[in-house]
Amino acid sequence: MPVLRLALATLPYPDSRDDALRRATAAMDEAGAAGAQLLVLPECYVPGYRRPGRHVAPPDAAWLDAAWHSLARHAAASRVAVVVSTERVSPTGRPIPTAVVIDATGHVLGMQDKVQIPPEEEDTYVGGDARRVFVLGDVTLGVVICHEGWRYPETVRWAARAGAQLVVHPHYSWAEPGSHIPREFGEPANSFHEKAAQCRAAENTVWFATVNYAESNAPTTSAIIDPEGVVVAWQPYGQAGLLLGDLDVARGTGFLAKRLRALPDN
Repeated sequence: MPVLRLALATLPYPDSRDDALRRATAAMDEAGAAGAQLLVLPECYVPGYRRPGRHVAPPDAAWLDAAWHSLARHAAASRVAVVVSTERVSPTGRPIPTAVVIDATGHVLGMQDKVQIPPEEEDTYVGGDARRVFVLGDVTLGVVICHEGWRYPETVRWAARAGAQLVVHPHYSWAEPGSHIPREFGEPANSFHEKAAQCRAAENTVWFATVNYAESNAPTTSAIIDPEGVVVAWQPYGQAGLLLGDLDVARGTGFLAKRLRALPDN
């Protein structure tokens, strides 16, 4: 049965879009050297997530296209597939959060846009309008991005019903004033988010991997969760580094997702 070595890159917020590209390629080198077959980056890491208090250059389609080509060449050199959470420029000029999926030969398999934009992002980002899964060798992969994975379980269920054995979840979460500061994954006093990640795995019988920035005092971190909802690995909060896990992908059957008796809308 196939085993996938997965790497989640918990990276510091980049100083610039070029710094983001450098850090992404360095993570690919590290993942390849560690024998990883798939690397996942946090939400909109290239060029950087557009949040208050952080400067990111205006959306630039030409720069993004060049960056994706550079990352594809680096994937081939590192012999590691990668889910690059990034953005693309909509016809209106506003950015769409997306993820570019590149295989270990440097072939771009396609993109998965963030479809469900949270209210606080609506002045910054626009959403996409389609979902898909990606085949990387023996693994079928789904991608959900941040808010839509936390708040809309249908997004993960769609991927599982479409054959995904693993769903990856690039996100960006940072500390709010007065919020709980966790030291262990899924603490009862913490926000609901990490429990939701465990639910997304268990309610669909799929592997679920969530990856955040290395953000001090953030309420969430990067983690790998098995199809029973068990956390098999998590990154210490705020600590940059590569989280590795060996996934028996055959366990990601999608059993519970596929047996859903969908009823017509009332």
